[in-house]
Amino acid sequence: MSELSASKSKKPAAPKVIITCAVTGGIHTPTMSDALPYKPEDIASQAIAAAQAGAAILHLHARDPQDGRPTPDPAVFMQFLPRIKEATDAIINVTTGGGLNMTVEQRLAAPLIAKPEMCSLNMGSMNFGIYPMADRYKDWKFDWEEAYLRNTDDFIFRNTFRDIERILKMLGEEHGTRFEHECYDVGHLYNVAHFVDRGLLKPPFFVQMIFGILGGIGAELDNLLFMKRTADKLFGSDYRWSVLAAGRHQMNFATQAALLGGSVRVGLEDSLYIGRGTLAASNAEQVTKVRGIVESLGLEIATPDEARSMLGLKGAENVGF
Repeated sequence: MSELSASKSKKPAAPKVIITCAVTGGIHTPTMSDALPYKPEDIASQAIAAAQAGAAILHLHARDPQDGRPTPDPAVFMQFLPRIKEATDAIINVTTGGGLNMTVEQRLAAPLIAKPEMCSLNMGSMNFGIYPMADRYKDWKFDWEEAYLRNTDDFIFRNTFRDIERILKMLGEEHGTRFEHECYDVGHLYNVAHFVDRGLLKPPFFVQMIFGILGGIGAELDNLLFMKRTADKLFGSDYRWSVLAAGRHQMNFATQAALLGGSVRVGLEDSLYIGRGTLAASNAEQVTKVRGIVESLGLEIATPDEARSMLGLKGAENVGF
């Protein structure tokens, strides 16, 4: 075989894997794990350590420093966002999902001040049930926790078409923020396509496929393959994609995503564990584990600047903190 024909026969390099770390979230409560950070200094230190371990994107919520409940207060976000930016070059991704029962106005309060490179954006309203977790605990660190979980049997996580359009315009068009489009079911992919068709989303866009949340699509391999095929049909080469799976499905779904050419998300928002029956000591421990899995497959992880280029982000110098 000639040198020319041999070079033509080589397969293109696999895309680098973007590791996102979701540091604290708005689902788990302090009783569930001592490692779950809720004080600003702990959120900052765990986020920085996760970036040092290999996370290119840090997905961030805020918690009340006194009792760990989710808070939309911009003042709390500003106790850790600047510190993380100063200490790392990771992409800072601020939630627009917030916590249960927050209004859209509350959920937008911090992002509109922070003007981050990236925000999460849930792509549809859904029943969001985390009430079964309450049965695992008898004693609670704080009095808000049990009711917070149990009341989700009558909770709709609101993200209407009007809400999504508003967020796309207020953050995307006005501040250049791009989005982690969180898709909990196949219909959410079609909602992304709807906004692409309307011209409110421009490629490249980042689709986060989510499995294993009660109310969303189940954590089964067939569902992952179906979601990926559907996204390919809808978006072609215009998108990047990532996978997160809740709880015990976290690492095996990350492995499957990496094998299929996707990126991965881990973090204590999504799972409190590092292995069967063993609580993770930190977010960085999960990042280290998934990085090891990715690299053992012969794949490379993306640096923050490589992820910025892949996702068309505006750069850390253009944020509001």
